[in-house]
Amino acid sequence: MNDSRVQILLVSPDLLAISRLSGLAKEANVHVETLRSLDAVPEGKQFNLVLLDIGSLSGDPATLLCSARDLVAIRGGPPIVTFGPHVAKDRFADAIAAGAAAALSRGEVLGGLTEIVRRYATSYKNLGT
Repeated sequence: MNDSRVQILLVSPDLLAISRLSGLAKEANVHVETLRSLDAVPEGKQFNLVLLDIGSLSGDPATLLCSARDLVAIRGGPPIVTFGPHVAKDRFADAIAAGAAAALSRGEVLGGLTEIVRRYATSYKNLGT
C-alpha cells in the first residue's frame, strides 16, 4: 500500500466502536483496517498501531495480545493499545502485564484517537517503507 497515512489495525467485533473509530480516523487522516475477530487475516502489509478491543473480544487479555501479535509480527510488530469498558481494571492490568503499550477505556480511545496515534504509533521510517 502506498498510502502515507498512519495505518491502524482495529480488532473489534463491536460495530458501534468500529463505526465511531472509523469516523474519527477519517477526520484525523488515519487509515483503519478492521477485523471483527482475531481469526481473520489483515489485508494490509504494515501497520503503525493495533487497537485491540479486549472489552468485546472474549478470552484472556494475554491470549488476545498473543494472537494480535501473531497477526502483525511479519508486518513490523507495531505497538498494541488495548481498550474496553472503564470498569475492566483487572483486564487492563492483565493486558499491561502481557505487554500492551497501553490499556485505555473505550471513552479515552474515542475521545483521544489523535493523541493515541501521536503517542503510540510507530513511524513508517521505523517500518522500512
